Amino acid sequence: MPAHHSTLNAPDGELHRFHFRVILAGIAVLGALALLATRFFYLQVVQHDYYTTRAEDNRISVVPIVPNRGVIVDRAGVVLARNYSAFTLEITPSKVADLEATIDGLGQLIEVLPKDRKRFRKLLEESKSFESLPIRTRLSEEEVARFAANRYLFPGVEVKARLFRQYPLGPIASHAVGYINRINKRDLEMIDESELAANYRGTDHIGKTGIEQKYEFQLHGETGYEQVEIDAGGRAIRSLSRTAPIQGSRLTLTLDVKLQEMAEKAFGDRRGALVAIEPATGGILALVSNPSFDPNLFIDGIRSDDWELLNNSPERPMLNRALNGTYPPGSTFKPFMALAALETGKRTPGQAISDPGFFNFAGHHFRDDKKGGHGTVDMYKSIVHSCDTYYYMLANDMGIDAIARFMGQLGFGQKTGVDIEGESEGVLPSPEWKKRRFRRPEQQKWFAGETISIGIGQGYNSYTPIQLAQATAAIANNGVMFRPHLVKYITDSRTGEKTMIEPEPMRRLAWKPQHVETIRNAMVGVNTQGTGARAFAGAGYTSAGKTGTAQVFSLKGSEYKSSRLKQELRDHALFIAFAPAEAPKIALAVVVENGGFGAQSAAPIARMVFDYYLLGKLPKGAAQEDDVEED
Repeated sequence: MPAHHSTLNAPDGELHRFHFRVILAGIAVLGALALLATRFFYLQVVQHDYYTTRAEDNRISVVPIVPNRGVIVDRAGVVLARNYSAFTLEITPSKVADLEATIDGLGQLIEVLPKDRKRFRKLLEESKSFESLPIRTRLSEEEVARFAANRYLFPGVEVKARLFRQYPLGPIASHAVGYINRINKRDLEMIDESELAANYRGTDHIGKTGIEQKYEFQLHGETGYEQVEIDAGGRAIRSLSRTAPIQGSRLTLTLDVKLQEMAEKAFGDRRGALVAIEPATGGILALVSNPSFDPNLFIDGIRSDDWELLNNSPERPMLNRALNGTYPPGSTFKPFMALAALETGKRTPGQAISDPGFFNFAGHHFRDDKKGGHGTVDMYKSIVHSCDTYYYMLANDMGIDAIARFMGQLGFGQKTGVDIEGESEGVLPSPEWKKRRFRRPEQQKWFAGETISIGIGQGYNSYTPIQLAQATAAIANNGVMFRPHLVKYITDSRTGEKTMIEPEPMRRLAWKPQHVETIRNAMVGVNTQGTGARAFAGAGYTSAGKTGTAQVFSLKGSEYKSSRLKQELRDHALFIAFAPAEAPKIALAVVVENGGFGAQSAAPIARMVFDYYLLGKLPKGAAQEDDVEED
């Protein structure tokens, strides 16, 4: 027999130990099975809803559908801003291992210019790495096909159909319409504060200036959503449901774009601004700031060289001079001063002064623009022939407090409330203003001599063209002042319902009708026999106006000779007017920077605007320098 023993013949101790190990193993197996069963129960029953949702989320992707941005048109329906669809080549940086190599590779297939690379790098700095950024926009069909055939070589790169904003008239009315550009951090903060973040999912652009900015939420519309089933690789399999986006509202402006275009051309290459208002409603008919800029440059992210050109140009084309430019009003201030004199009882229409050509105050001679003076001057003559001495004396008699109170009612030195952001307040001088403006006590004191120059629209006076236009419209409308506005009505894209922007009277000034009539008659005289007569000779309507010339720097008693001065030191030319004088349909203010006399530079522009708006034609000729009364 063999020497070894079988298990059955093993001693009782060893058999006992074997049974014990078998039992322990069984317990361990049962315990493990119990744990698995418990975990299975927890996952399948207790956490069923949670993991079902997670699985569904992994299987279903919610894709935002960006709405069409609302169209902007002028009062006649001429399109100022619209959309069109085009293909864009886009890179998601987080999905690309070597960005430069990828761009180089794309350049072998599709033309990628240095300007495209520059713009992409700029966008990369401003954006998140997981965002899709354009390297090329507006691809041709051939370029799209070429990339599609080689798409497998470029993970993280794809062609997308995008909606692009377009401004078909280019620079025309660009300061009024504004432009859109890519959303930045500040825009995101604004969106979050407005609690509209969900409505901007998938949106890359937002209004930056003008109407595009002010009416952003109306123009944007409502974002739609599509539920798409995806596979494990993240590829779309099929669409499960779709909520269509709602196009942004259509904005109809008060602007007459043909009038706008004509007014811009009237400036030529001169810097300046023009604001034309419908007196009975406050609707802005034209808002010119010259030079202008092409808003189409900004849509894809402006090229750095284009931005340098615009931002550093001495002509400052990005400055909205109509709303942000502030200028001394010069003699265009005189009709308002005369009305203040009538309303406060400081003057009557027939009350006259003798003008020797200067006004002497505390040993200082305030000179009139006409050597030897204008002789005997009443209120009518003071406006028609723009007598400075009359207003030196009037300002001294009224005092700064009375002047500031009256001019404040007309809106000088305060924002008009026009529906464009960034409007300047200007400066309405007063002792209170001076205390706020200066730090040192000796600078804060108001001196009586400072009031004198205020009377002729000089000194600390500084107003925007839109403030001048609003005040002029108030005289044209017998003291009823409306808030200037650019949007006439908003059309809902779903229902077609129009929401009118109702004319909003800011205030009704209780002027005596005979006082207003006195001022209006004198302003008619300006354009028939005074400083504006040459510019309005032969007009087929009666207009009322006032020329003005504003000093850029102090002459310190010297005689003004424009030919001896650098262009930027020459006087600004101004003109305010309304027409037809008996039933005004249009009121305006014109400023031509460093244009010299208002009669020479600004009044002819106003004549062209009135001729076009009232008669539908351009004037035959402009004023000649040699036979224009200066002011």
